[in-house]
Amino acid sequence: MASFKPTKIQVYPKLGEKVTQDTLYWKNYKAPVQIKEFGAVTSIDFSPVTPHNFAVTAFTRIHIYGPFSQEPVKSFTRFKDTAYCGRFRSDGQLLVAGCEDSVVRLFDVSGKVALRLFKGHTKAVHLTDFTSDRYQILTGSDDYTCRLWDIPNATELTTYTEHTDYIRCGVTSKLNRDLFITGSYDHTVKLFDARVEKSVITMDHGQPVESVLLYPSEGLLVSAGGRHVKVWDLLKGGQPLVSLKNHHKTVTSLALSSNGQRLLSASLDRHVKVYNTTNYKVVHNFDYAASILSLGLAPDDASIVVGMTNSILSIKHRKNQEDSKEIAGQQRRRPSYRVFVKGKNYVPKQDDYLVSKPVKEHLAKYDKQLQRFNVSKALDTALGTYIRFRKPEITVAVIKELDRRGTLKNALAGRDERGLSQLLNFIIGNLVDARFTPVLVTAAEMILDIYQSVIGQSPVVDRQLLRLQDLVKREIEFQKDLLEVLGMLDTMFASSLPRKEVPCSGIATLDWV
Repeated sequence: MASFKPTKIQVYPKLGEKVTQDTLYWKNYKAPVQIKEFGAVTSIDFSPVTPHNFAVTAFTRIHIYGPFSQEPVKSFTRFKDTAYCGRFRSDGQLLVAGCEDSVVRLFDVSGKVALRLFKGHTKAVHLTDFTSDRYQILTGSDDYTCRLWDIPNATELTTYTEHTDYIRCGVTSKLNRDLFITGSYDHTVKLFDARVEKSVITMDHGQPVESVLLYPSEGLLVSAGGRHVKVWDLLKGGQPLVSLKNHHKTVTSLALSSNGQRLLSASLDRHVKVYNTTNYKVVHNFDYAASILSLGLAPDDASIVVGMTNSILSIKHRKNQEDSKEIAGQQRRRPSYRVFVKGKNYVPKQDDYLVSKPVKEHLAKYDKQLQRFNVSKALDTALGTYIRFRKPEITVAVIKELDRRGTLKNALAGRDERGLSQLLNFIIGNLVDARFTPVLVTAAEMILDIYQSVIGQSPVVDRQLLRLQDLVKREIEFQKDLLEVLGMLDTMFASSLPRKEVPCSGIATLDWV
């Protein structure tokens, strides 16, 4: 008796995720290092000078971490209430931070006690930053005001009261000491010039603004608020360029890569998305365990730091060449190839006897049913939930094998309402797939022939048959439209080709007398 041959499952090309250079670049980070802070991490700021330490603002403390340290190298704890927005100066020597008690504190990174206290706000200060000349500080508060302070004298220089709601974010120009930008919960982003008493440009974001970011050239501005990330052209008076809506919860933080070609946005939906700044399409996505409040990217892209609402600080470091060599070395320490091919080249001698061990063939469940000629049970097995949804090619292969054997009609007949509905659902879901259409059309025709006498007895089956009818009608209409388009294209191509005279040699011409 001939051995049973398993059902041949046709292998189709996988329609998987396209691996791009961005995918390889942004996946080249190690497993995250997680550090437990004392409260929700509201701000992360990297020092502009090497070794690029970063300040983490969480609850009543500001911790400064080294590039690869898991413990703070410096801590500032002299806050009476929640601290906000710890920012480094461009030389990395001073740090400024706001507080819930409305006082702005200036620290020396190498010291412990605040060098200066700036008092004047009446509510919590969520925005602090240094101007490009290093001698002034910008602050923004929940009292609707933003102010400029002189560091040497610890005095207030200017107060702006144009916003009508909390000021929660802002940034100063690195090219001009007099320019700075603020974002507010009144939905507006304003560009100020310290030489003028009022704002010079106002942009309506449409949602409470959580974060703003300037490009290195400072010709473009990015604002984040609500579910939107918007890009504005400052050289054209704040004209909107792009509005991105790739998050499904509030966007809380923004960052820019070192070369300015990739924009990162973090959101309460636990995702960090990476955009190509040429076409602003999402090129990569990071997933985290909790809602994200703050995001920091090292100046050399060596680290991605994320602060979350559950007080966890997540740090991802980029892999270097030494790590790659170490991984390669670990792979080489695995059993070598010669272990697996040992004895493969042995040549038997004349007096040797070969003792062969019978190879047991393992059959799938549907093949076992086919081997026993249980065609209906074989089809039921191939219609299992996992196979039906994850590997439909197996179900189609079993139907094709049953049709080849001439037993497909027997397998389809005798089904109850539930079994027939399940089968129709599979056919409706895969009928228009070009890979499966030839097989499933045959099965659908047999089902209509077998069960036409019971149409009208089950409302569930009747609905499925109507869906199948509508699906076939739509597909036929699509095919007709496609043929019309192909005909038009053929006509256009034929008319656009230059006409050439083809010489007809050997054909006699008739001379009429």
